[in-house]
Amino acid sequence: MRVVIAGAGAVGRSVAQELIGNGHQVLLIDKSPASIRSDLVPEAQWLLADACEMSSLEEAQLESCDVVISATGDDKANLVTSLLAKTEFAVPRTVGRVNHPSNEWLFSESWGVDVSVSTPRLMSALVEEAVTVGDLVRLFTFRQSNTNLVELTMPEDSPFVGRRVSEVPWPADAALVAILRDTTIQTPDPDRSLEAGDELLIVTPEDAETDIGRLLSPKK
Repeated sequence: MRVVIAGAGAVGRSVAQELIGNGHQVLLIDKSPASIRSDLVPEAQWLLADACEMSSLEEAQLESCDVVISATGDDKANLVTSLLAKTEFAVPRTVGRVNHPSNEWLFSESWGVDVSVSTPRLMSALVEEAVTVGDLVRLFTFRQSNTNLVELTMPEDSPFVGRRVSEVPWPADAALVAILRDTTIQTPDPDRSLEAGDELLIVTPEDAETDIGRLLSPKK
């Protein structure tokens, strides 16, 4: 997979290193000469250019990439890059970094953003996930499909503790994708039993979240 990352700061470089480690081809773009640190990620391609300009994106051959990640520290630049990538180069997948929470509502399909990543939202979700039992915590939103990745830690008094995954009447379009138990990740096999303390990762439409919470933790 070919990935173009706009923004070669600490965030962009870290993402690039992870992707390269997973066998992907990465091009880092930044308009600041000080950010072109090819020695830090030597396996990546580098381009000194402004990702908000059409000529720069043409030079980067955006039409041949699979994903564009807008990871600069400027929300305006991230939105413009995502919009150009989607509308002018038909990039299949765009990911936008949200720097300021007040701008999060802009990072949507109307601005060419398929997936928005908001650090404040992720941090608050992880805090909630770490301290709550029986409450549904939204971890991530998939904008293209209008579904969310949610987490619920099974309370001891859940009616489905000790019962099999196949016995849970999951709402339509909701799917259990993983069970985190102790330090291991369990596959949601139909015959696998659920235990108190299990962290369930579920992909679900927003309108089914309340039903899932009442189903697995009815006293909440």
